[in-house]
Amino acid sequence: MPDPINMKMIHINQEIVLSAADHDLIGKVVAENGLHINITEDFYGDNTVRIGMLDEAIEICTIGNFVGEKSVGRAVKMGVVDPDNIITIAGVPHAQFARMR
Repeated sequence: MPDPINMKMIHINQEIVLSAADHDLIGKVVAENGLHINITEDFYGDNTVRIGMLDEAIEICTIGNFVGEKSVGRAVKMGVVDPDNIITIAGVPHAQFARMR
């Protein structure tokens, strides 16, 4: 599967929360300057999908959490993350968003 992404969607109250990470980052911890992300299958999901499925999830979610070049890149391409709002931890991009209703 080219460019696999791990993703997980959950409903919390009225929100649809999407967590997505590049598949090759699952199981890693990235840390730098007091920031760290533990990129677990528990949080980012064990559902490995293609980019098209991630795009569909981005369209319907209200909160998003993305880690990795592919995942964050799709969030930017879909218009939910501004490139100026991406942080990088140990070379790994990370971004979040929330839709205002």
